[in-house]
Amino acid sequence: METRTRVVLLMHPKEYRYQKCTTGRLLCLHLENSEIISGVYFDDNARVRRLIEDPANSPVLLYPGKDALSVAAISASSLGGRRLVVFLIDGTWHCARTIARKNPLLLGLPRLMIHPASPSRFTIKRQPAPWCLSTLEAAHELLLGLEACGLESYPDKERLIGAFNAMQDFQVTQIARAAASARHSVRGVREPLLP
Repeated sequence: METRTRVVLLMHPKEYRYQKCTTGRLLCLHLENSEIISGVYFDDNARVRRLIEDPANSPVLLYPGKDALSVAAISASSLGGRRLVVFLIDGTWHCARTIARKNPLLLGLPRLMIHPASPSRFTIKRQPAPWCLSTLEAAHELLLGLEACGLESYPDKERLIGAFNAMQDFQVTQIARAAASARHSVRGVREPLLP
């Protein structure tokens, strides 16, 4: 999907190296105007600095906090014709807090937060609080909010959530198959399962 908004995932190395089936990767497969930058320290990252310092961009950090503004607070006049670039920290909540703490340049950006209409749809992972969402869900809510403000066109609202649900269904199926396979093995020799 094409979007006016540039979505930049700042992915913790643990997520980048060891988690191959993540909602962040899935998000970037669906959003043409998105990218993943892996690391912990981004203040000196050349690509991040270029995006922040480009006068054609209006960079923000999607990260909750007392100084964060609602997405509804953004307007076309506040962007002044510049392209909205939204940085999302992608990793566990613990890793996200670590990244935020170690990058004062990022924390110095205007911060946005979303107010999800419903709790996370994640069935295979537990979120630490009702307002916590997966990266893909957060981007979905962001796009909904930007469209409501007239700053984004998000015509296929089921696409991201459909992919998210399909990913979870696949993972649940694989877990069930592995459990069934383990039950059918005899003394370490695995017997084939019937289709």
